[in-house]
Amino acid sequence: MQAMPTPNLRIGTVEQKRAEIKAYFLDAFDTYESLFSCLAKDEAFYARPEKLRHPLIFYYGHTATFFINKLVLAKIINERINPKFESLFAIGVDEMSWDDLNDENYDWPSVDEVRRYRKQVRILVCDLIDTLSFSLPIDWENPMWPVIMGIEHERIHLETSSVLIRQLPIELVNPNLNWPVCHQRVAHLKDIPKNQLMDIAPTLVTCDKRWDSAYYGWDNEYGRQQQQVEGFSASQYLVSNGEFLSFVQAGGYENAEYWEDEGNQWREYTQASHPVFWLKTSQGYRYRSMLEEHDLPLDWPVDVNYHEAKAFCNYKSEQLGKLIRLPTENEWLAMRTQAGLSQAIYADGFNIALNKFASSEPVNVNKTGVFYDVVGNVWQWTETPIYPYDGFKVHPLYDDFTTPTYDNKHNLIKGGSWIATGNEASKDSRYAFRRHFFQHAGFRYVQSESEITVSDFDYESDTQVSQYSEFHYGDEYYGVANFAKASAEFCIAKMKEVGKSSGSRALDLGCAVGRCTFELAKYFDHVDGIDFSARFIKTAFAMQERGEIRYHLIDEGELTSFKSRKLSALGLSNVTTKVAFAQGDACNLKPQYTGYDLIFLGNLIDRVYSPRKVLNEISQRLNEGGLLVVASPFTWLEEYTARKEWLGGYKDENGETLSSTQALEQVLGAQFTRIGGAQEIPFVIRETKRKFQHTLSEFNVFQKTASS
Repeated sequence: MQAMPTPNLRIGTVEQKRAEIKAYFLDAFDTYESLFSCLAKDEAFYARPEKLRHPLIFYYGHTATFFINKLVLAKIINERINPKFESLFAIGVDEMSWDDLNDENYDWPSVDEVRRYRKQVRILVCDLIDTLSFSLPIDWENPMWPVIMGIEHERIHLETSSVLIRQLPIELVNPNLNWPVCHQRVAHLKDIPKNQLMDIAPTLVTCDKRWDSAYYGWDNEYGRQQQQVEGFSASQYLVSNGEFLSFVQAGGYENAEYWEDEGNQWREYTQASHPVFWLKTSQGYRYRSMLEEHDLPLDWPVDVNYHEAKAFCNYKSEQLGKLIRLPTENEWLAMRTQAGLSQAIYADGFNIALNKFASSEPVNVNKTGVFYDVVGNVWQWTETPIYPYDGFKVHPLYDDFTTPTYDNKHNLIKGGSWIATGNEASKDSRYAFRRHFFQHAGFRYVQSESEITVSDFDYESDTQVSQYSEFHYGDEYYGVANFAKASAEFCIAKMKEVGKSSGSRALDLGCAVGRCTFELAKYFDHVDGIDFSARFIKTAFAMQERGEIRYHLIDEGELTSFKSRKLSALGLSNVTTKVAFAQGDACNLKPQYTGYDLIFLGNLIDRVYSPRKVLNEISQRLNEGGLLVVASPFTWLEEYTARKEWLGGYKDENGETLSSTQALEQVLGAQFTRIGGAQEIPFVIRETKRKFQHTLSEFNVFQKTASS
């Protein structure tokens, strides 16, 4: 079942590329179906082998809904297939603090329902590829890019879902000839390859993937970084199960001195005593591959998380009397250079991209230069938390692919595994996971004079997030009150005006980085803050969790000033338990967001792709007598909202002017009664030390009628 390589997006004709992309889509989509066919019964879809992840039914539906959600966002399609599914399966894949893993909030559909939905998506995407107008080369702005994004996204989940399947009880999976396990393995320690350190010369490492690269890339791959890597030594082989067994037998899992602080917390919490895919029996250890259990293959690479790999290195340092650690990303790149691997896509000759097996194989098979398994077999943990290269920017269709991982908690893994396909099996790929996560990942170790450890430093370099952080939590400029605070005070005053001296629940929809959510919690018992941007929600949650955020503001050119903002200084430290932040699409919210006394849409309605859909659904989420407050400067732009979706700001078919204020009343209709006239509240956004935006936002208040 060898996977197709990710396509070259610059060469050939449009029709050749159309056929190639369609074949690439079908290869990914059908391989994903084949993976899930390995589940023995429907019950397996609802099992949660990892309690910090959703059940497998979520991932079965997630990759299909991703296509629809991104195509809608890109305005390539106008109609959804199943709005309920496209909300239910949209978010929740990397244990983010705001992910909703409460089973009570999910009414999972049947496997057959999801299977039928996937067939509908398959037909839609195939038809779209056949008919979509595009030109070569295919780049970020090309209409075909979201399709390829969906394909590469499914390939990522092919691998992560295979890890979850590997963690299921063995009776919930069936062996499958399309997913063969390697049968080459040794059972005696005397037969395992003896690892040794091989020298690597000083190397100038340069990463500079261009925006016009011939191959698809995720946002973190682009930009530039360069480092002169000093000489070091690296293990010739990946650490095998046999080599790691010495650490286990020496009591490594019981000796806290081998573990970093974070690793010790994980070790004590999980009570781990051996790698997760080892099975302890009275006769010794057995091994769990994806679909089978068998004797421990001592010459295969060990599968561990970062903490286990780091503890082994500390143990090895004690044994050898020299500093042993994991490689940094740049040291791994230097090793790859010395091994002579320069091709853009890794394919034949490695245990990668399903070229060989649906499992690892011995560590002494795939040789390049003096090293084995520089790529393939299992991913390799590094010491490096993922960070942005100079020139990094997010793709507007997927702003939360990487930015939530710039938190010093996600370490890079390099090289790919046996099931790493598409972009994963490319030279420029950069994937990072939480240090306690399990992937098909192992490690090799290095000996170097320089000690590298995970450190707490701020990777925040997102200008937009910094700007919004200042807008919400920062200084007042030119005598204009803080807009988020003023908005909350306006909403609370209106609640009191209609005779509601207190409120139980409020929704701040389009909450950005969360200041208004906190301010509303002074009055309401509970406030949900929801925003489409994971970058904004990450900041809001950080403020809730730590009571402080830090960021840099542009003064001029490359000069910046550092800012620190605390909830305590704003008088908001006592409301953190009354708010909850979540990522969500205002046009397609999950059903649990309902029963509110107030819904506030702050400068949101002119930034969604379907304003009418948002307004039409509000009635279902607001209690009778509840207030809807819509604030907006009504700066309609086709960048955000297709012209035909604008509420107002144009002349209708009769040549009559239709303002957005009038349109609001028309759309809300008899379900709502207007409370007072429109009112304007100013706001100022700081761009640089000497450049500011001054804008007026129009506030309109409506009360839900009893007959709604």
